[in-house]
Amino acid sequence: MRKSPLLAGVCFTLAGSILCPAPSALAASVPQNSPELVLESMPPEQRGDLLMARGEYVAAITAYRDAQPTAEVLNKMGIAYHHMLAIDLAKKDYEKALLIRPNYPEAINNLGAAYFAERNYKKAIRLYRRALELMPHSAVVAANLGTAYFARSKFKPGLEAYRRAFALDPNIFDNSPQMTVAPLSAADRARQDYCIAELFAQSGMKDRAIEYLRKAFDEGFTDRNRVMEDAVFAQLRQTAQFAQLMAEQKLH
Repeated sequence: MRKSPLLAGVCFTLAGSILCPAPSALAASVPQNSPELVLESMPPEQRGDLLMARGEYVAAITAYRDAQPTAEVLNKMGIAYHHMLAIDLAKKDYEKALLIRPNYPEAINNLGAAYFAERNYKKAIRLYRRALELMPHSAVVAANLGTAYFARSKFKPGLEAYRRAFALDPNIFDNSPQMTVAPLSAADRARQDYCIAELFAQSGMKDRAIEYLRKAFDEGFTDRNRVMEDAVFAQLRQTAQFAQLMAEQKLH
């Protein structure tokens, strides 16, 4: 989902949220020479977008403040503060954006990410669910919702949200920079990885299932009997990779 910083619809990523502002008029043909002169000639929102892509968040905020305070601009300002871990300021801008556009799904999701960063998982879940209602085809928001459930040790709805995210995008768990990173205990991370292994196994993606089973074991998963009896892994147990994985566990 990450796009070139010089293309319209530039998408800024941050663990915990989708952070995709609405498309702006960023020109695709920005000259590559004299970058500072180019910046000076840009409208404020475009200038802020380019500074955001460079990681110059303070300068981006300054540029956005010179722009018309639309919901999109306020959301972008929130993203800039979010990148700097100024969560209170990020929340204020997301909330201002939502005063203008109450059903702005990116801002709702980003506000959820801000509450997630504060470990207010209950509020984050409510916001992620609302964002998902507005963006039902967003694998990232579904995955964020699942991780928030896992952070509250609500494994069944967490797995259901992960299953939905996986159905929308089977690559969603490939270290996506847009996904929420939960401060889980090792035991909960092991259970989370086990659930993801089940999703891959159900889809016939045996190598990925083995990968996440190994992660689960590395995080301290110890229920070997469950692995050997889980119907989801029936075909996986017939592979050499599975035999090798289980042999490795006997050595620990």
